[in-house]
Amino acid sequence: MIETVDICNSFGKLDVLKNVSLTVKPSEVVCIIGPSGAGKSTFLRALNHLEHINNGKIFIEGNLIAHYENGVKKLHITSKERRQRLLEVGMVFQRFNLFPHKTVLENTMVAPMNVLGKTKEQARIRGIELLEQVGLGDKIDAYPNKLSGGQQQRVAIARALAMDPKIMLFDEPTSALDPELVGEVLAVMKQLAEKGMTMVVVTHEMGFAREVADRVVFMESGRILEEGTPEQIFQNPQNERLKQFLRAVISQ
Repeated sequence: MIETVDICNSFGKLDVLKNVSLTVKPSEVVCIIGPSGAGKSTFLRALNHLEHINNGKIFIEGNLIAHYENGVKKLHITSKERRQRLLEVGMVFQRFNLFPHKTVLENTMVAPMNVLGKTKEQARIRGIELLEQVGLGDKIDAYPNKLSGGQQQRVAIARALAMDPKIMLFDEPTSALDPELVGEVLAVMKQLAEKGMTMVVVTHEMGFAREVADRVVFMESGRILEEGTPEQIFQNPQNERLKQFLRAVISQ
């Protein structure tokens, strides 16, 4: 579903991603862990074309969507072609970014109507279905400022799902939440995983990574230092930096 080949990203003299190669299979849940500044979010945003790359290739469903060599674009596709390929990818951010002047249901309807060409009734039916799926069927007429942070993030998930993506990217979706609200968002993500959604999740929630991930990837200083099953990563880590990281985060 996703493949990156030696992708690099830099801002001036700062190298953020250094030859990152990763393959994500259909229905696989991959959790990316690591310290702040490791390049995790930049990598995730690069997959959705929200960050540039200087070198490397990115494939989505076998389609090459980005190819750069020393900052020079080697792949020339139209904006329409790129958009069609990227419509397969949904993303949920740390911040909810809901439209404050629209109801919960209207927030889920905007993109399907304006991007996918769905009718208002089609978008409405699908929006209600998704809001019920994330446990907010009773909030369809509420406005975002009347919801808790956890509820707003669940609306954001429903909004992303309304585009019928084949791949979901989550960029630390619980980091902006109070601890007591984290569980309700993680529960929705677990349901998606159980239904076979392909997911790449940048997270600091080690319990979620251990329980839900098929594979865990550890990044540090823009590189993947180790990857494996949750059992391998959490019970028998090989990399010394990973061991140090786990001791720090699990003892908290």
